Amino acid sequence: MREKLLILMLAICTFLPISAQVQRVNKDGSNTTLYDDGETFIETPESGTYVDGAGNRTTWGRDTTRFKNKKNIPIGQFQWVLEPRLGTVIDAENNDTVVHDFQKWNATDGYAGEYNYLANISSPRLNRLYFNRDNTSDEFLFLQPFSFFRGSLQDFRYTNTKSPITNLAYHSCGNRQTGEDRVRAYFATNINKLAGLGLKIDYSYGVGYYYAQPSSMFGSTFYGYYRGDRYNLHAYIGINHMKMGENGGIEDDRYIEDPLSLGQSYSPGNIPTVLDQTWNRNHEQHYYLTHRYNLGFTRLLEVPDSLKPTPPSSAELLADLPDSVQTVLREDSLARRIAVDSLLQVWNDKQLVPKEFIPVTSIIHTFDVSNLKHEYLSHYTTKGYYTNLYYGDGNKMEDMTRAFSVRNTFGIALREGFNKWAAMGITLFGTHKLRTYQLMNGDGGTTRYTENDVSVGGELARTQGSRFHFNTSAEVWLIGEHLGDLNVDGKSDLSLRLGKRDTLLADVHVGFMHRMPSFFFRHYHSQVAWWDHNDLSREVRLKVDGTLRLKKFGTKLQIGFENVSNYTYFGMQNTLREGRNPDSMLPTDFSHAVNVMQAGSVQVFGATLAQDLNWKAIHWDNQVSYQTSSNQDALPLPKLNIYTNLYLLFRIGIAKVLRVQIGADMRYFTSYYAPDYSPAIQQFAVQDANYERMKIGNYPIIGAYANLHLKHCRIYVSARHVNAGSGHSFLVPHYPINPMTIHFGLSWNFFN
Repeated sequence: MREKLLILMLAICTFLPISAQVQRVNKDGSNTTLYDDGETFIETPESGTYVDGAGNRTTWGRDTTRFKNKKNIPIGQFQWVLEPRLGTVIDAENNDTVVHDFQKWNATDGYAGEYNYLANISSPRLNRLYFNRDNTSDEFLFLQPFSFFRGSLQDFRYTNTKSPITNLAYHSCGNRQTGEDRVRAYFATNINKLAGLGLKIDYSYGVGYYYAQPSSMFGSTFYGYYRGDRYNLHAYIGINHMKMGENGGIEDDRYIEDPLSLGQSYSPGNIPTVLDQTWNRNHEQHYYLTHRYNLGFTRLLEVPDSLKPTPPSSAELLADLPDSVQTVLREDSLARRIAVDSLLQVWNDKQLVPKEFIPVTSIIHTFDVSNLKHEYLSHYTTKGYYTNLYYGDGNKMEDMTRAFSVRNTFGIALREGFNKWAAMGITLFGTHKLRTYQLMNGDGGTTRYTENDVSVGGELARTQGSRFHFNTSAEVWLIGEHLGDLNVDGKSDLSLRLGKRDTLLADVHVGFMHRMPSFFFRHYHSQVAWWDHNDLSREVRLKVDGTLRLKKFGTKLQIGFENVSNYTYFGMQNTLREGRNPDSMLPTDFSHAVNVMQAGSVQVFGATLAQDLNWKAIHWDNQVSYQTSSNQDALPLPKLNIYTNLYLLFRIGIAKVLRVQIGADMRYFTSYYAPDYSPAIQQFAVQDANYERMKIGNYPIIGAYANLHLKHCRIYVSARHVNAGSGHSFLVPHYPINPMTIHFGLSWNFFN
């Protein structure tokens, strides 16, 4: 009888669901919990952060089993961006959840008011701070001025979230006749701990306070990712449709500066403009896929005895047995001891042995496709506005330009950290890029250009560790139109503790580029702008810049120097109309053309000091930039650019759950010959130095605002350009700033 009972107990123990979680210690001393797959650890289980076996910090993985018996929905997310060439993951701050200065989020002139733009929301813009410009992109020039609305791949944030999250945002200003609206929706969810997907929809529409300047933008983005031990994948689809009305600026600046001299005052919508019934349109499709397969090995982790799970007691082991069996075991000590030993052995056999996957080598492939179309349409053109008409009717313009590119990059990476001697990662890669362009040929058809480029390169990087990191890469073009181009780039950052009170963060960047100007600098065909520059010299750029930042004290110093040989840019080429005053600055006194120019050598120096001060509820944020250009005719820059923001930040309510920010800010820059804007190519171009030029600047732009933040909701009300009414209020020659406007914004996060 006893033997039968023992056999019965062993059979029961075999199917008894005994489980436990194994604990280990992180490098920083915090505990981690092992997932049931035996290969993935949760760092800080209370927040859901985890690290997979490949060492990827794929935090905020959604583990629904941890909350299945709780009513509270887990809230939290982690975001990252990609280095587009090889798909390297870079941790990123979630800017969509910033709780202060929310009123800046929908400002076309930027967070610190550093952009010149055409007044209406989402209109083309140009950064006045040279070292904040993106001088590396050369794919499609027509998209560059739309950085406010159009999100680029390198700035797009992938999201890993504890629970599905939806963010809805709405921004509004003015009325139906003059105002602007923007609606944005973002959704992200996890499929499991390692995979997720999401989408973003963005729509912006502005009628414009000035005549014939509406803007309509629609963008959609879809993404997905998988970040496992062996295999990683990121996919991205971005589609943008951008339409911009062009009015060519106002006819006479006195409508803004001195309206009484014209006999009467005009409202912004009644001020005469140069152009009417003229539009630029851009349609963009971008498809991106990067994936890698990791080769490596799995190793067991040693767990200290203090963190090993405590074996269950005899009573706990026997508690799940039938009552009849427990009655027999209470009367027979030998059978009880044998049963406990058997159950304990089963419990030990079911314990998960902690282990981790160590990647040694990664095989990488990146596939990138862009399809782009640009249109310039006009049903009415002011007589004599354009200097040249190369074909067709100036009042029936239908110029169209297309560009299509396919890029494949293959790489192999020796990963850092797989043993103590692997102090850095080494990557070798090769890229093939096919580009086709279609330009108007003047006969009603198009001319096709095809370029094939092959380049190879390598990268050395150290990303692990808490003190010092670096990344150095080099790429050389071996075949194609860009044969002989060279790009070398090096970055490093260092973190130093300054006693117990602060941390000094320092980074240095050195870049060298030897490159052929992009296609649209070399070729462009339209009814009013036409060039084929086959003799442009290669640009040579040497850039050194760095940043010092005191983390807690709120001080940041950025310094940069760049030397550019054969600097390539767009320049206006005006022609004085017959009988007009040669000293005039009225745009109606000239006919207009634009062309590509090169300057022999330009040196630029810039320094920006930012200091945030606070005392109790009083905060004062400041940013002062100084820069100088050795050739102001080719590269005009303002000497000083200042942004200051004074506000009160406090909490109110019974539980102090309502966060309030009330303040005022000011934007100011010294006067300079700012670049003009050419509707014909939708680009900023330097003013023609052969005639009188217009200076802008030396005019403060003051705003006031109130921000409220309650749990998952953010609201702002702001008044911009409250000092409107007098002065030289222009950000682009002949394009005045909007009058004082009242803006409202709302952003709400929903978790499911």
